Amino acid sequence: MKRETLLRITRFLMYRLTDLNFVGLEHIPPQGGVIIATNHLSRLDIPTLFLNPVRPDITALIADKYKAYFFISWYAKVAGGIYIDRSKADFTAFREAAAALKQGRALGIAPEGTRSNSGGLLPGKAGTALLAIKAGVPIVPVGITGTEDSVKKLLRLQRPKITATFGPAFRLSDVPREGREEFLQKCTDEIMCRIAILMPEKYHGAYKGHPRLNEMRTRGYGAVFP
Repeated sequence: MKRETLLRITRFLMYRLTDLNFVGLEHIPPQGGVIIATNHLSRLDIPTLFLNPVRPDITALIADKYKAYFFISWYAKVAGGIYIDRSKADFTAFREAAAALKQGRALGIAPEGTRSNSGGLLPGKAGTALLAIKAGVPIVPVGITGTEDSVKKLLRLQRPKITATFGPAFRLSDVPREGREEFLQKCTDEIMCRIAILMPEKYHGAYKGHPRLNEMRTRGYGAVFP
């Protein structure tokens, strides 16, 4: 099956089975390499990003454990996903992701590294920040809500409301020679807070009450929710 065919099928199913909404699409660059940094609540997060109307070229990093799941592995292959071994520093996946960005593609990444079972954000990992810096591309944060219980609702023949809210693109400066770890941690916190501010507080998890969130609210950045 061709990627375009899979996209049409995914669009047909998602728009008929869910109430899918995109907010802030104007923040996504229409071309050029860009990282779409998202929270991760459900296996429906990837199809949601796949359907964004601005960057149909989007691919994503996918945990290699899903190679054992026939449907997910098939979907990932057709969609052009990049497998990553999250149990180690996967330099092969890093190089593939950097190459995709250099080719001008959009790349979806969950900085948390895994799905959140609580619905709230987990502490982010530095890989997303490092990749953005190495590839020299901007980051667009996105907060996805409503997918955490979407499968249960679908099984009960309910139509879940799923919203993907995109925030302004931003860039990270180069890693300094000294204080590398502290710098990457600060960059990671910035990415995660920019995701958090796009969602209601119940989704903030490990970043609830973070000073950077309070600063963003004061400056009116992404103040969609209280």
